[in-house]
Amino acid sequence: MNDVAEEWLEKAEADFGTAQREFAAKPSPNYDAVCFHAQQCIEKLMKGLLINLGNVPPRTHDLATLNDLLSTSNPSWTWPPEDLRLLTRAAVTFRYPGESAEREEAQAALDACIRLRLRLRELNTDG
Repeated sequence: MNDVAEEWLEKAEADFGTAQREFAAKPSPNYDAVCFHAQQCIEKLMKGLLINLGNVPPRTHDLATLNDLLSTSNPSWTWPPEDLRLLTRAAVTFRYPGESAEREEAQAALDACIRLRLRLRELNTDG
């Protein structure tokens, strides 16, 4: 793994840690932040894997776009789009005034992040 890809993975792990800590925070967890950092973790892991595969990741936050690029670059990569849409939507919807995440939405985002993170880390370390 090259240094640039490694830095993406380190940043992803920092986002994952932030999402977990915020979900467990007492007395006032910031569920909006859980959703945002869960999405950021996966975005950065996907971009790190693209770099490992010799690609330059686009400047996008859309996980479906990154998923399409990964599927093209790595035939062993497949992922149901529901988790990707959930994370992308949650990161954007709850980032600005007008909507706020509840515990259930934050839990769903964190659960999707955990599943995706395991698979992406596995692929990132295979190369």
